[in-house]
Amino acid sequence: MKVTLSALNTSESSFTPLVVIELAQDVKEETKEWLKNRIIAKKEDGGAQLLFRPLLNKYEQETLENQNLYLVGASKIRMLLGAEAVGLVKECNDNTMRAFTYRTRQNFKGFDDNNDDFLTMAECQFIIKHELENLRAKDEKMIPGYPQAKLYPGKSLLRRLLTSGIVIQVFPLHDNEALKKLEDSWYTRFALKYQPIDGIRGYFGETIALYFGFLEYFTFALIPMAVIGLPYYLFVWEDYDKYVIFASFNLIWSTVILEVWKRGCADMTYRWGTLLMKRKFEEPRPGFHGVLGINPITGKEEPLYPSYKRQLRIYLVSLPFVCLCLYFSLYVMMIYFDLEVWALGLHENSGSEWTSVLLYVPSIIYAIVIEIMNRLYRYAAEFLTSWENHRLESAYQNHLILKVLVFNFLNCFASLFYIAFVLKDMKLLRQSLATLLITSQILNQIVESLLPYWLQRKHGVRVKRKMQALKTDIDATLYEQVILEKEMGTYLGTFDDYLELFLQFGYVSLFSCVYPLAAAFAVLNNFTEVNSDALKMCRVFKRPFSEPSASIGVWQLAFETMSVISVVTNCALIGMSPQVNAVFPESKADLILIVVAVEHALLALKFILAFAIPDKPRHIQVKLARLEFESLEALKQQQMKLVTENLKEEPKESGKEKAT
Repeated sequence: MKVTLSALNTSESSFTPLVVIELAQDVKEETKEWLKNRIIAKKEDGGAQLLFRPLLNKYEQETLENQNLYLVGASKIRMLLGAEAVGLVKECNDNTMRAFTYRTRQNFKGFDDNNDDFLTMAECQFIIKHELENLRAKDEKMIPGYPQAKLYPGKSLLRRLLTSGIVIQVFPLHDNEALKKLEDSWYTRFALKYQPIDGIRGYFGETIALYFGFLEYFTFALIPMAVIGLPYYLFVWEDYDKYVIFASFNLIWSTVILEVWKRGCADMTYRWGTLLMKRKFEEPRPGFHGVLGINPITGKEEPLYPSYKRQLRIYLVSLPFVCLCLYFSLYVMMIYFDLEVWALGLHENSGSEWTSVLLYVPSIIYAIVIEIMNRLYRYAAEFLTSWENHRLESAYQNHLILKVLVFNFLNCFASLFYIAFVLKDMKLLRQSLATLLITSQILNQIVESLLPYWLQRKHGVRVKRKMQALKTDIDATLYEQVILEKEMGTYLGTFDDYLELFLQFGYVSLFSCVYPLAAAFAVLNNFTEVNSDALKMCRVFKRPFSEPSASIGVWQLAFETMSVISVVTNCALIGMSPQVNAVFPESKADLILIVVAVEHALLALKFILAFAIPDKPRHIQVKLARLEFESLEALKQQQMKLVTENLKEEPKESGKEKAT
């Protein structure tokens, strides 16, 4: 028998605040009251059945500055029923992973009616976010007090409040005690050790834990490349024929590490339960707009937008704009080469130490320009992708990632390809690659972590001074925490972090036979990146809402595509080396054919390795197959039960017919 919310008491006089809702300062009282009633109302009445109160009571509002901040929480029973609603998967007492249900809660490992630690705080905040986002308009035509903010049945209230500017932001609160424990085991003591991935998952959720897990795995996977590349850099710099072994190892390495990561990722996500979570039917994204109509699949009333209009926007506006940006990137690249020629000419004329240092200046300037162009283009790509009006968030993300990856790939690597295959200047290629790699890593550390951390520290000092100046008798610890956190920057997701690793992977793999030291610089950067990203998550940005994930998504395909491109570039570079050319002094056609044959052979080896290494470990495959078998058996039993009940009813019906 299914347990419903209406049959249970889910109210509590006091509660642990988990989520903060900030309203605009001029929001009308009737709007506040309406929002409160919708949040605390029972599910059967269209509410979220959550707990809700203002941050300050009336007495405190007279003493402290009222910020229109409200706290949201939930009772323990409400959380457990919410966990069932969102499909959380937990470990059972028999060590299997199953979807949690409130009715069978005693069958799950670690569950106790007197224990509040069964659900992590990140899971609780995810449940509250899910419930708030699923607050839907019923018969309201507008938001009370705002006749211009129209509503229609089924519209997400939170999304409408955010787009109307009535709700400024919704964010989860930090747990300072749990955060301190996580920091102590994570980054406060600099040491070569594994990260507490399960602890990160418990606090920030699976998506962020998977990023840090991939960052750690990728860093350790780079160490063999760095160790092997160092002697090549020191002893056999000009003997390009000896780089065949190093390049071949690189190509096999890039395939194996990505396949092994998929296995490790499946192991982690099975343990966390996200590998088994059923994918929900996607609702329209917040920015999607169109003429109100009936969705033919769901039967619900929602905005409808013709796909041909979206395609016209993509092919007539977005695609030409992206091509124009790519052309501009190439134009900037040619300016960089003019600067290189100027610096080289100046050095040849004077030959001083000052001009030898000047040789690196064009590459440094170009690296800075590349970072600026990447960031500006990112804003343009987000605007264009939003303007294309994609219905689903997954479609929006896929189009955005495609736009950004194409531009970043060309912007970062076009100059290296030009130097390698047009200018054929291996010395300049090594210099440019080293300068671009090191400069981009330094800039990313400053812009992403150090600068935001410094700004956040300054803001924290101002808030503490303000609190001390109040000299109130009120315990303002929670108030101070909320005020501090609401001014923190918002973490926009793992997109930029994965993009940085993707470009780094390109620098390491594309031209490994020319600059084998790239892996060593990447390892050094990533050891500091782990700590700076951890600092960024814990102290610079607001705590992000947890998002269940079963993999790193489209980034796996992006890294695999980069490894395929690296096969072609490394084979071509080795084929261009003087030592290999000396073997075929007469016939260049034979050389080209051999290089192409080797390249095809290496690609075939990559795909054989990818096929031979299973994506999931054997024990995970067995557990998944067993769960699928049990689900089918349960379905069969349910069908047999229905058939038996129908057969029992038949004699009764026939008896009635005879009687008549």
